[in-house]
Amino acid sequence: MNTQMIMSIVYMVALFAIFYFLFIRPQRKKEKQLDQLRSSLEVGQMVTTIGGMLATIAKVEDEFVVLEVGPNRTKMPFKKWAIASVEKKEEDK
Repeated sequence: MNTQMIMSIVYMVALFAIFYFLFIRPQRKKEKQLDQLRSSLEVGQMVTTIGGMLATIAKVEDEFVVLEVGPNRTKMPFKKWAIASVEKKEEDK
């Protein structure tokens, strides 16, 4: 193998390592945190869906959560993956 071929292999490995540490690893960490958040959902928590809707959790099931929205407390089922975040209560802030 000549030097030019070795340098191109080293360059490709270095490029992949940079790509992994800048993009892939942080995305996996974020997904893991979201999975943990979604598995720890509890009744009464205020959540935001991926569509931006604020609601309170009325019921938690295996793959679904039932959310209460609006002044009439309308109940709507959502898949757990649709929960983007849990809002902090005033005393937690």
